Amino acid sequence: MARDRTGIELLTVRQVLEELGGVSRRTFYRWRELHLAPACIRLPNGELRVRRDALDAWVEERTEHTGGGVR
Repeated sequence: MARDRTGIELLTVRQVLEELGGVSRRTFYRWRELHLAPACIRLPNGELRVRRDALDAWVEERTEHTGGGVR
């Protein structure tokens, strides 16, 4: 796995899709069009990468937390 100059892991789109449980490539790019996908880095060759910390934060923002109490 690639890392940026600060040592943070950079994930390929394929790796992100796998981490998200097999989301399709088409869905991921649709999310990008709608500005719903995690922040991406576009490399000079046109490929995208997602920082591990950005993906983790993106997932956490979408985590639904229950009230937790039992009645």
